[in-house]
Amino acid sequence: MRRRWWLTLTLLSVSWFVFAGGATAAENLPWKTGTARVKITPDEPLWLSGYGGRDRPAEGTLHDLWVKVLALEDSGGHRAVVVTSDLLGFPKGMAERICAKLAEQCGLERADVMLTSSHSHTSPVLEDALYDIYPLDDEQKARIVAYSRALEQKIVATVAEALANLAPATLWAGEGLAEFAVNRRNNREKEVPELRERGVALAGPVDHAVPVLAVRSPEGRLRAVLFGYACHATTLSFYQWSGDYPGFAQLALEEAHPGAVAMFHAGCGADQNPIPRRTVELCEQYGRMLADAVDDVLSQPMRNVPPRLKTAFEPIDLAYEEQPGREELQAVAAKSGYQARWAARLLEKLDRGEAFPASYPYPIQVWKLGDQQLWIVLGGEVVVDYALRFKSTYGRTTWVTGYSNDVMAYIPSRRVWEEGGYESGAFAVYGRPALRWTSEIEDRIAACVARLESRLR
Repeated sequence: MRRRWWLTLTLLSVSWFVFAGGATAAENLPWKTGTARVKITPDEPLWLSGYGGRDRPAEGTLHDLWVKVLALEDSGGHRAVVVTSDLLGFPKGMAERICAKLAEQCGLERADVMLTSSHSHTSPVLEDALYDIYPLDDEQKARIVAYSRALEQKIVATVAEALANLAPATLWAGEGLAEFAVNRRNNREKEVPELRERGVALAGPVDHAVPVLAVRSPEGRLRAVLFGYACHATTLSFYQWSGDYPGFAQLALEEAHPGAVAMFHAGCGADQNPIPRRTVELCEQYGRMLADAVDDVLSQPMRNVPPRLKTAFEPIDLAYEEQPGREELQAVAAKSGYQARWAARLLEKLDRGEAFPASYPYPIQVWKLGDQQLWIVLGGEVVVDYALRFKSTYGRTTWVTGYSNDVMAYIPSRRVWEEGGYESGAFAVYGRPALRWTSEIEDRIAACVARLESRLR
């Protein structure tokens, strides 16, 4: 009897040791990462996106535009990809087609695909995005559609290439600081240089943090660096293709770290501008400041990110509180400019008997890297209050990215909604049939983020 008891105890002990050893071995498996990139500078004249005052297509290139991909695989085999782009933002239809193809060809779930942009205002107009802003003829629209569909194919192929390049790696996280972003709602642009020279503090909330994700080989060589910043890419307003200051920052980092891929994603900078601006010299200066902030982080100890990845994605319906009626649209259509084109197009919909949707499907994505690194990813042009709120809720090292997965409108906080002004609406810019979001927009978004964070936790 004693011998049988001893044998049973021994087998249980061995089984537990093997199980524990297997778990430890799995835990010690590294990340696998892969990168790929593709040039997306248009080969023929297309309209540049972002500014409504433009009256002709692009006329040259300051520096090339890129789509870059970072593929991740954790120790359990969970794969996901971050796509960065020198674009104003992905329109809904384009994002949906890309993700559908990635599900079919690469087996990626919707939560596993993050489509980000730099929001450069010297990038091309894309299909079904901001058409009302420009006096586009049929030929130009056809060129835009052809470019956009070819771009979709390039992105899918580049993601597949990054996944094929997966190799063991380590991930490291940190945050830097760059102080050139200015709250454009609370400061007069022409007064900012003098105020700074006098040492006067500028008004309004800002988020000067620079989130940094470093990808290194097992030997410690830098393979890729992914970084963000909450500021409009609106230093330049001319007629040449460029990635604006994020483009210059990526160029500087890749020059400083040969062989590494530098990737930028825009934060919650809908109410933030680089000031002063409008010259290439200033644009390059801001790019260098941002690159220096990233290099400062890379030169210091960073947080190791264990090879665990959780992802979640949920669209929520954001309701419109006010929408234009026929008489109001007729009055606007009688005027000139992009608002008149917006009103005329909506009137045509009404004439065809089409009803305006009462809400918009807003995309929210949350990733958790390792045990602690939370990454909140929001669609649209998100004001800085969201980043400050989520960092207060989830910790100062929380990363909050805007302009991702679908850029459909400005996303005001409750404060901005109550104050009014451009960032509280500007629906005509994006062609939405609305005049105002409902007052609970911030709380609705925050509740979804909390729900997804809880699910990952």
